[in-house]
Amino acid sequence: MSSEANVQLLKEAYREWSDSKGQNVDYWFDNVIGPQIKFDSIPQGDAAVPFARSYDDRTALRGYFNGLLADWSMQYYTMSEFVAQGDTVIARGECAWTNKKTNKVAKTPKIDYWRFEDGKAVEFHEYFDTAKVYGATVP
Repeated sequence: MSSEANVQLLKEAYREWSDSKGQNVDYWFDNVIGPQIKFDSIPQGDAAVPFARSYDDRTALRGYFNGLLADWSMQYYTMSEFVAQGDTVIARGECAWTNKKTNKVAKTPKIDYWRFEDGKAVEFHEYFDTAKVYGATVP
């Protein structure tokens, strides 16, 4: 697939993610995530967000989404800029999530790195303000 096709795939996936308030996880697995993916999150499984860690297995990756949606509810998720080169796409935006235990909101800039092969994501790294997220987990 071309860089533009990868960008369009992600734009639609982020739109669906935002519209469903994070409830349509299957969309990512059905349309974006490849059979093998290297998935990495900046907190690396810190106790405040144990689901936000590295995954090398598509099946285990469900744990990320299960943990996220068990502990947080999405306020909004907007990716407004996409930069593509070859098989790589960088998406930049902002999101806000409410911690279900503390009722505090974590609003943070968000940058996602994606790498594709044959139209499916094989690598993902997410970057966000961990201090804001950690702050929302403290009662």
